[in-house]
Amino acid sequence: MTFSILVQDAETGAIGGAAATGSLCVGGWVLRGDIDAGMSASQGAAPSTFWGEDVLRAMRDGASATEAVARVTAPDSGREWRQLASLDLAGGTGAFTGKHNEPARGSHVFSGGIAAGNVLSGPSVLSAMAEAFAGASGSIAERLMAALDAAETSGGDSRGLMSAALLVLRRDAPPLNLRIDHAAAPLPALRALHDRTTSGDYHDWTTQVPCPDAPERRLRD
Repeated sequence: MTFSILVQDAETGAIGGAAATGSLCVGGWVLRGDIDAGMSASQGAAPSTFWGEDVLRAMRDGASATEAVARVTAPDSGREWRQLASLDLAGGTGAFTGKHNEPARGSHVFSGGIAAGNVLSGPSVLSAMAEAFAGASGSIAERLMAALDAAETSGGDSRGLMSAALLVLRRDAPPLNLRIDHAAAPLPALRALHDRTTSGDYHDWTTQVPCPDAPERRLRD
């Protein structure tokens, strides 16, 4: 009941993900990231938040995205009701889609990323996301939001949308973790929230707090 996209920006080293669904709170359920491991999207008819964390742990321990997905999904007797996508720091991807998720369902690998979804209006939703991300300009966050817009235009979640989320991790900045948990039009709401958090006083404050490359950073005098 969700579509998601995980990507790596080869120029900046940033990794990110975005997701939207016809249910509540997609950010809390689906997206996970670790700047030292990669990204994951755990979704489906009965999504497992454990999967999202466990696949990151496996990648941090040295497994590729494909190996990590196999390691996490194989022992779970409920796996046919779940879906998992992962992206490692080498740009590798892995995916699993259980047969009890409603169609259209599946995953689509492209250069630098992977898109996945279920309860889609059709399989073209996933390729539309990939093409939109590749063709968009701007920051990784702006390109991810363009991918969500393209998915919706292509039919998106067959039930419509209720929530959306964006997660971007960089070594030189704190996490950008934005969630629209419930809205009549979650994609415009996500874009409006992004605009607020990347400008003005709030953005200036985020340039002064700790990040992976500057863990002791403090407010400027």
